[in-house]
Amino acid sequence: MDNAFIKFNNVTFSYTVDEETGQRIKPALKGISFEIPKGQFIAILGHNGSGKSTAAKMMNGLVIPDEGEVTVDGIPTSDEKRIIDIRKKVGMVFQNPDNQLVATIVEDDVAFGPENLGVEPAEIRKRVDDALKAVGMYEFKDREPHKLSGGQKQRVAIAGAIAMQTECIVMDEPTAMLDPRGREEVMKTIKMLRDELGVTVILITHYMDEAVKADRVLIINSGKAVADGTPREIFKDVELIKSLGLDVPQATELAYRLNKLGYKIDYSVLDEKECADAILRLAGVV
Repeated sequence: MDNAFIKFNNVTFSYTVDEETGQRIKPALKGISFEIPKGQFIAILGHNGSGKSTAAKMMNGLVIPDEGEVTVDGIPTSDEKRIIDIRKKVGMVFQNPDNQLVATIVEDDVAFGPENLGVEPAEIRKRVDDALKAVGMYEFKDREPHKLSGGQKQRVAIAGAIAMQTECIVMDEPTAMLDPRGREEVMKTIKMLRDELGVTVILITHYMDEAVKADRVLIINSGKAVADGTPREIFKDVELIKSLGLDVPQATELAYRLNKLGYKIDYSVLDEKECADAILRLAGVV
């Protein structure tokens, strides 16, 4: 893939070291390779302990491979002299928004990253305003972050990454602690990032109904990439998904069960509308 922005080349990593031999054991990633082009929205799936969060942390140099190489826009993450360059390109948004908010006022929190990069005050002012407007949080700029809802806090965290003008944002289960409304707010923001700002978005999630909105789905299992394709290509293989300890979208599950009961219905459907249309076709209504 010539336009690869993030590239994993035969990457292995382990958090655990054998006390006697000093060798790393129980690898979280095992010789994994994949590429992500600029501007893509990719969802990465996997059960707990699969290695997906480790892969996410490697994308801006928080974790460095034991073997193999991760590059960001051609820069190896192992190059300590270029780590700031990498983090200017790739921002991170984590699961708990409370752990990412560092200031007592929303606009100060969004300004924190650019200030640490030495950006001029006038430029910071513009970036903060633009970022907050982009995520629909400009009217909350003078609020205290701890008084915001979970979805609003995550949008402020995303604004912080936008203000740093990162080309890519990696989100490690950003909706896991949110209610349905908060999850919807974050997913709308992700769509805006990709469609309007051209940001590369990498979403680590365990919500299949979020993954279907991505351009591409990558499944990691036991530290290896085991499936990679469009959401429709991935989720139509229901047996594979279930064998990996994962769910499929609710609409796909319903169509799959109807098929098992003998109703010849297409279970490559991804959402409620597609499922309803398939049922209507089966009933001869359309």
